[in-house]
Order: sequence, then structure tokens, then C-alpha cells
Amino acid sequence: MTDSASRSDSKLRLEDIDIPAQPETLVQLSLLLAEDDVDLNAVSRLIASDMALAAAVLKAVNSAVYGLRARVQSVQQAITYLGTREVAAVTFEMGLRAVFPAAPELEPLWERASVRGLLMGRIGQALGIEPWAAHSAGLFEECGKAVMFKHVTARYRPMLEKARDDEELLMMEHAEFGISHDELGAALCETWGLAPSAVESVRYHVIVHGTGELPTHLERRSVCAISALAHALMTDPDSLDDVAQKIAPQAGLDPHAVARGARRVQEEIEAAVARQKTE
Repeated sequence: MTDSASRSDSKLRLEDIDIPAQPETLVQLSLLLAEDDVDLNAVSRLIASDMALAAAVLKAVNSAVYGLRARVQSVQQAITYLGTREVAAVTFEMGLRAVFPAAPELEPLWERASVRGLLMGRIGQALGIEPWAAHSAGLFEECGKAVMFKHVTARYRPMLEKARDDEELLMMEHAEFGISHDELGAALCETWGLAPSAVESVRYHVIVHGTGELPTHLERRSVCAISALAHALMTDPDSLDDVAQKIAPQAGLDPHAVARGARRVQEEIEAAVARQKTE
């Protein structure tokens, strides 16, 4: 068998990859959140009923980034201080992590996901743009890497170490596997029932970050735009105004309002972290 034939046989197809099912607790949480009048007590009881998940959620919301003045001792307290959306998003974050094996290579991914989700959700809230979808998109943006890592660990680990950025990683993935983490991430989002705008943001985030261009065929591009803003804040904060000038008009948004809102969210989070360090 020739090397090219062997490589062709090694290509992956989406249907050959195990996309983790959504944990039952998150299925039930999604149903509760879909109701017009969300029952906060029911949400609290559901999360608290899974002791491991509840403990992980409380540990996360008590971290410096959320800026709580005092430690919360229950899920109900967390909802009271942070609101249903952010506590639900943290629950999804913990549930997402739990379906993948613990691995040092994935820890930076989850750390970025936590910060990105919070940034995108609060930027969405500040701009009045789908805060739940934005937060979800931020959490799941890199989850395709975890899917790939779980499926072909030995072959994928060297790529994560070698790639300088996500654009290079995508090219390496396509060359080796015939599929990439943005496709897998979008597939996981669809399987878990995320909003279409979140799915598309995950699907196109590498292209958007690399080119500054939003996909023209999408009817709703605002979550993709928020992804670009969060990426700028996390990788090169000085570029935020330039990114907003280029991205915002493509989503029908005012660049100055977008940059101002994103910067305010960043400053609030940084102030919360700084305050907890001094207390």
C-alpha cells in the first residue's frame, strides 16, 4: 500500500467520530430554560440534585473572575447573586468538561472556554444581543479539539503542541484527518441543542478571527461578531477598537458602542479579580 493510500484510509468522517451525548441533567436544564417563565427554584433543585456537578458549579462561581463579595454556599445563592443565565452557563461548562477525559493538554482549552464564555455572555448582555447564545458559543468554541483529542489521542496530541495558532491547527487537522475541530465543535453544539447562532459562531470562529470577515450567508451574525471581540480582548486587547470597526458593521452594529461595551465588560472582570486579590 502506498503512503498516500494509507493516509487516505486514515481520514476521519464525522459519522465515525463519537460525539458525546448531552448529560441528562443538562437536557433537563435546557428544557427548563426554554420555558417562557423560567422556574428559578426548579433550576436550582435540578443542579443541586447532581452533587458532583453542583460542587463544581459552586467552585467555579466562587472564583475571582465572577467578583462575588462573599462566598456562596448553595446553587440558590449563586442564582440570586449572578442570575440564572450565568449559573446555567457554568453548569453547562462543568457538564461539558465532564464528558471528556481529564488531560493536561486540555486544561488550557477549558480555562480559555471559561473566560471566553463569561466575556461573550456579558458582552451580549451589554449590547442586548442573545447573551445565552453568546455565552454558550464562547464555552463551546474550542470543544471540537476535545472531541478530536478523545477520538485520536496519540495522533492529535503532537498537533496541539506544534500548532502556533488555530489556523495552522486547522490545516494540520485537514491534512491528517480530513476534518477539523471547528466542524466537530459545531456538530457537538447541534447534538446538544445549542441555538443556531451559537452553532454557527463555533463553526466559523477560526475564519472570523483570522480574516475579520463574517460569513455573508448567515442571517444572524451578531454572535460571530461577539466572538471576534472576545478573541481580541483575550489575545491582543489593543486591537479591540480596530476589530470593532471592521466587524461591527458586518453585523449591523455600531462600532463605537460595541467597542465601548466590550471594554466595559473587560474592565469589570479585571476589577473583580483585582479586588479579590486584595481582600
